[in-house]
Amino acid sequence: MTAATRVGLVEDHRLVALGVIELLRQDGFEVDSAATVPDLLAMGDGYVLVVLDLRLGDGSTVTENIEGLRRAGYPVLVLTSGESADLVREAARCDVLGIVRKSRPEAEVRAALVDAVRGRAVTSIDWAAAIDADPQLADAALSPREREVLALYAAGEKAQSVASSMGISTATVANYISRIRSKYAAVGRPAPTKVDLYRRAAEDRLLRGAR
Repeated sequence: MTAATRVGLVEDHRLVALGVIELLRQDGFEVDSAATVPDLLAMGDGYVLVVLDLRLGDGSTVTENIEGLRRAGYPVLVLTSGESADLVREAARCDVLGIVRKSRPEAEVRAALVDAVRGRAVTSIDWAAAIDADPQLADAALSPREREVLALYAAGEKAQSVASSMGISTATVANYISRIRSKYAAVGRPAPTKVDLYRRAAEDRLLRGAR
C-alpha cells in the first residue's frame, strides 16, 4: 500500500468524515470525501474502495447509492451508525464487502478499512444480525454437512484445512462447495466467489458469533 492508494468516502457529517479520513491516512491512503455519491463520482476515479454512510441528506436510497458505486467499478464498505435496521438490511442485500458500525472500537474500524481496501470481505456480527430473519432471503436448503463445510470455508479456511477438520478429502470439499453454489444459484442467491459465499453464510447465520 502506498500514498497512491486512493479511497473514496461518502459521509455528510463532517466530524465523522474527518475521523474516517484520519484513520485512512494513518495507513498511507489518499482520501477524497464528499457528502453524496454523485459528488464523489464527479471528483475523480481510480478508487480502490468507497466507504459509504447509509443515511445521507440528499434523499438518495441505499440501493441506488451502492449500485451507482458498483457500476462505476468501486467496491463498497458500509460504515454506519446503524440506527435503522431496515437500512442496514437493505445494504446487506446489495453487493458490499461488509457493514461496520461507527461505534466499534477505533482499532476494529481501522482493521476493517484495511481489509476492505485489500478486497477482503469484512467479518461483522452486525452484518449477520441486520439480516436475521429477512423475509426476502430464500432458503437454499443446505444439508447439515453442507452447512458445516460452508461455515468453515466462508470463514477463511482453505479447502485442505476444511478437509482436515472434517476428516474428508479435498476433492469431497470441492464437491460440497460446488453443490452449495448450485443450491444458492437455484434460489436466486448466486455465490460464484468466496466473498459471495461469505455473504451467504452471514445471511444464513452460519458464521461463528452470528447466531
